[in-house]
Amino acid sequence: MRDVYLLGLGQTEVGEHWEVSLRQLALTAIDSALKDASIEMTGRGPVPEALFVGNMLAPQLSRQAHLGALIADFSGLRGIEAATVEASGASGGAAFRQACLAIASGYIDSALAVGVEKLTDTVGPGVSGAASTSTDTDWEGAQGATPTAIAALIMRRYLHETGAALPDFAGFSVNAHANAKTNPNAMFRNSLTAEVFAKASMVADPVNMFDTAPDADGAAAVLLVAADSLGKLELKLSHAPVRVAGAAIATDTVALHDRPDPLFFRAANLSAGRAYEQAGIGPNEVNVFELHDAFTVFAALSLEACGFAARGEGWQLATQGGIGLKGRIPISTFGGLKARGNPGGATGIYQIVEVARQLRGDAGANQAPNPHWGMAQCLGSSGGTAATHILERVS
Repeated sequence: MRDVYLLGLGQTEVGEHWEVSLRQLALTAIDSALKDASIEMTGRGPVPEALFVGNMLAPQLSRQAHLGALIADFSGLRGIEAATVEASGASGGAAFRQACLAIASGYIDSALAVGVEKLTDTVGPGVSGAASTSTDTDWEGAQGATPTAIAALIMRRYLHETGAALPDFAGFSVNAHANAKTNPNAMFRNSLTAEVFAKASMVADPVNMFDTAPDADGAAAVLLVAADSLGKLELKLSHAPVRVAGAAIATDTVALHDRPDPLFFRAANLSAGRAYEQAGIGPNEVNVFELHDAFTVFAALSLEACGFAARGEGWQLATQGGIGLKGRIPISTFGGLKARGNPGGATGIYQIVEVARQLRGDAGANQAPNPHWGMAQCLGSSGGTAATHILERVS
């Protein structure tokens, strides 16, 4: 298996892009990634040779499927291999994983992984109904259980088991908003205090308005290249490439009631463990972690599943200052899903871009102190799928 490097990073601002089409968002991110790479192929084949698109709800909300070919055509890449990858909220991470596999196997030398989503063109029950297709529709969605309602069930049980209270989770959202203030691509760049968090109205008790991430539109892209093909490229990079050191996807039951323990993110634990093994490191060596904070309880459970906290103690990192840029394990360094915004199937690629920027040392005011290892993990629904990637700074 060949080493895979990230050479180009691109993203659009996350927000409500009513006036911009799905394909135009993707093109903007792709152009940004290729410009960031500043490469010209001198050997065989084009750059990129393949395109993998992560998307969650375009067929339902944008009335558009077949995104691989559509975006390849619109981006001037007509003729290359292209496909859409869907894994609910883990779609972006799954697309990145497919690009890594294609290059590491030796089948191709370069690929684009793109995540794109438009969630704000439809409002109200239309969005909730579409999002519910990521649940077990026979047993959950058909009964009216939305992803938010399922998160509320998980959080209520978590509070019962641990003795924590809702205000104890404020630190996750406060940290996310503090980091988003200096991220020009974030949806919400306003401050949030623990006092305001505690007074927020309920969305699905005990999940409140500041406890959950906002639906958003956006696109992000990364250009990946095989390490042994770098000699074919004329590089004009102002930074060292970032290596994909570990990559894994794991699954769990989609239905919450089928899990032996609803407070254990098994897929997150399995995929992180496999990625750690590939990278040859453990959680103590990870310097920055972009996790799937669609809900604050998901942040706590992800920290536990990935080895950063003991079972039932993930929430304590939010109260002890352990998740800030200079904390034990910086998370949501550009605002996370909570404040950067949650563009569905694009989220996983945004996380990859953010971790890579940290490792390259070009995160600006959002820079964590001298990171060498970074991890990104995105989740499908309430953890039915987890895609985990560990990146390493190349010296």
